[in-house]
Amino acid sequence: MIRQASKRVLCALLAPLLLCGCTQKGTEAEVQVQPTPQPTQAESASQDSVEQLLQKMTLREKVGQLFIVRPDALDPTLSQQQIDDENGEGVTHLSDVMRQTLQTYPVGGICQFGKNITDPAQLTQFNADLQAASKIPLLIAVDEEGGAVARLANHPGFTLPQYDSAAAVGATGDPEAARQMGRTIGAYLREYGFTMDFAPVADVYTNPANTVIGTRAFSQDAATTAAMAGAMAQGLQEEGILPTLKHFPGHGDTAEDSHSGLAYTQRTREEMMDCEFLPFLLPTEGSDGIGPHAIMVGHIAAPALSSEEEPASLSYGVVTELLREDLLPEEDVLVITDSLSMGAITKTYTPEEAAVLALQAGCDLLLMPQGLEAAFEAVWEAVQSGQISEQRLDDSVARILRYKQQYAGL
Repeated sequence: MIRQASKRVLCALLAPLLLCGCTQKGTEAEVQVQPTPQPTQAESASQDSVEQLLQKMTLREKVGQLFIVRPDALDPTLSQQQIDDENGEGVTHLSDVMRQTLQTYPVGGICQFGKNITDPAQLTQFNADLQAASKIPLLIAVDEEGGAVARLANHPGFTLPQYDSAAAVGATGDPEAARQMGRTIGAYLREYGFTMDFAPVADVYTNPANTVIGTRAFSQDAATTAAMAGAMAQGLQEEGILPTLKHFPGHGDTAEDSHSGLAYTQRTREEMMDCEFLPFLLPTEGSDGIGPHAIMVGHIAAPALSSEEEPASLSYGVVTELLREDLLPEEDVLVITDSLSMGAITKTYTPEEAAVLALQAGCDLLLMPQGLEAAFEAVWEAVQSGQISEQRLDDSVARILRYKQQYAGL
């Protein structure tokens, strides 16, 4: 377990980075512990409304909130191969049969890809129609990092500001540049009806052989990465977009691509405490805090943290014991898996197994399982049988609803 004093020191060291971009390690001085703030009247009312909604929801509605899927997954005429094929044709409008699927499998969110987008008017209408068809507001997400991974800015149907890479922004040494990038991206995402961005990348690029992260990372330096990722997250939030720091426990030192197979890190826990973990330990309170945000857990095997072949995304030891209890014990952080249709998962686990294991690990949102129906029914049955307690389910659903209050107009 990480000592409580060490956790306070880490937060204290990281707070000024959002303003100064410092790359030097701080000294472990004791930090004055502030009293825990009491909830305001508005916060209490918000909590009450979530509890009231939770009590009215059916079990299937609760299970549905856990899933973020491609819009193609709502079309039962498509095969799973067609759904997962990023280079194939995608659905670009909401059909009646998709509306019906959304009633049967009331998912909590949608992730749009390039194949689901043609032009600004189409995308705006598509997202609006999806929201109108859902009983509970959706988290509508996209991978819009800036640079090589930007579904909208790099789309030929759009004329939007483009960035060379996160690395180029990080090289400026100015967190304000990253904050402005977040604001710019957040502004156009909000215009088109998005509520969540799978960005910023919080990985520290320490392995030159790593081709999947590369210039998607802000820096090879942990402090610079923390400053830049935190600032970009702030910029997104200023435009009403939920940021997602990715990919915990750190993809920057791996050599493998988790799209095709499990990625590995041989770093020790101590090494990760000094490097990989730092960008995920950003303060949330005060003028320098980044506010409520999501953390995406990668399909990364870290023998120092868990078993030799267990992906972090499915590990109770990594998600609950390390991230929630050790590193962020006072944060109501929203945890999402990386895509469950990636090779790192599908080569070893069925859609049913992956969904249940991710929830048992402590994840709140299950991203794009390879088979919505199978994964949904498996979680529903696991709660029905007591394999997963309804209280465990309620914990995640309540957290999702609280975030939707802030970012999705619930």
